Amino acid sequence: MLTFEEKLVIIESFPELERKNVSLGRVNFHFEDSIYEKKNVVYHLHPNGNGFVYAEFLGGYDIDSKGMVNIRDFSAEELRTVIRQAIESLSPNTTLESAIIEDHEEERWVNLENHTLILVSEDDMWNVYAGLNLDGTFLSYNEAKQYLEEEGFRKR
Repeated sequence: MLTFEEKLVIIESFPELERKNVSLGRVNFHFEDSIYEKKNVVYHLHPNGNGFVYAEFLGGYDIDSKGMVNIRDFSAEELRTVIRQAIESLSPNTTLESAIIEDHEEERWVNLENHTLILVSEDDMWNVYAGLNLDGTFLSYNEAKQYLEEEGFRKR
C-alpha cells in the first residue's frame, strides 16, 4: 500500500488538479474545468492512506453510492490510471469531438477499457462515432442504445 505522502506525490503530478485541505488532515483535489457540477476528483485523502477517486463514469471499479472508488490499496500505476480516467471523464469535449457533434444532441458511451464512443442525433438518425470514424447508423435511439450495450459500452 502506498503511503499518504506517496499518494500525494502522484496526485500532485496532475497539474489540472487543485489541492484543497479539509478537516482532520484530509485533502481533496478539485478539477475546476469539469463540465459537470462534480469537481472533486480525489476526495478525503487521509494521512492513513485511505481516500477516494470519482469513478462514476468509469467501468471496472467498485464504486459507492457517490460514484467514488476507494484507493486505499491501489498501486502507483492503478492510482495514476484511475485519476487520469476520472479527469478525462469530467473534461469538455475535445476539438475533434466538437467538430463531429456541432449543435446536435449527443451522448458519450464508455467501456471497461475506457474507450469512448459518441452517439449523435443527426437528420432523424442516430450515428455512433469512434473518433472521426462513423461506427454505425441506426434508425432509432433504442437501436443505437442496444448496439452500444451489446458491445459492452455504458452511458457516461
